[in-house]
Amino acid sequence: MKRIADSTVRRLSVYLRYLEDLAARGIATTSSDELAQHSGTTPAQVRKDLSFFGSFGKRGLGYSVAELSERIRRILGLEREWKVVIIGAGKIGSALSTYRGFRQRGFTVVGVYDKDPAKVGRRWDSQTVRHVDELEADAARLKPDIAVLAIPAEDIQPEVDRIVRSGIRAILNFAPAQVQPPPGVALKNVNMAMELEGLSYALTNRE
Repeated sequence: MKRIADSTVRRLSVYLRYLEDLAARGIATTSSDELAQHSGTTPAQVRKDLSFFGSFGKRGLGYSVAELSERIRRILGLEREWKVVIIGAGKIGSALSTYRGFRQRGFTVVGVYDKDPAKVGRRWDSQTVRHVDELEADAARLKPDIAVLAIPAEDIQPEVDRIVRSGIRAILNFAPAQVQPPPGVALKNVNMAMELEGLSYALTNRE
C-alpha cells in the first residue's frame, strides 16, 4: 500500500465535512475550486489529493457530492464501526467519552479506565469507569480498535505498554509526552500547547 502523507488524510477529512454540508443543503455537485476555497487549499492540491485514490468527477461537470462523500468515507474507513477505549477519567477523558460526534463518525466508546479509586466505579454516560488493570481482560472480550490516552505524562509509557499487550493497534495520545510505539501500532499525538503556539504565531505575524 502506498504511503499517503498525514496532511493529505487531514485534508480528506476537511473535504468530507464540506461535502456533508453541501448534501445537507441539497446541493448535488461541486468543483475542485469550491472544495479548495472552503478547505484552505488550492484546486490543484484538491485534485492531487484525490488522484492518490483513483479517478473522481468529470471534466466540466465537477464532482457528485453524494459519490465523492461516499468514496472519501470509504477511504477514511468510516463505513464500519470502530471500538474505542479511553484511559484517563479526568476532565479531558470525560469530555471525550460524552462527545456525540464520535458515534456520528462510527466511533463507539466501549470502555473508560482509570487507576484512581475515587474515579473507578463512577458512571459516565453509558459507561462505568473501570480500573485500568482490567483493560487486558476486557480487551480480549470487547476487541477495541483504538485507545485514547488522557493521562499525566509521567504515566504514559506503562499504559502504552499495557495497550500494546491488550492487542490494540491504534493510539490517540492527549498526554503532553512523546512516545515511540512499537512496529505495527499507529499513534497520533494531540498536543494542545503546540496548537495554541501555532495560533500565537498566526496572531503575532498578522499583516
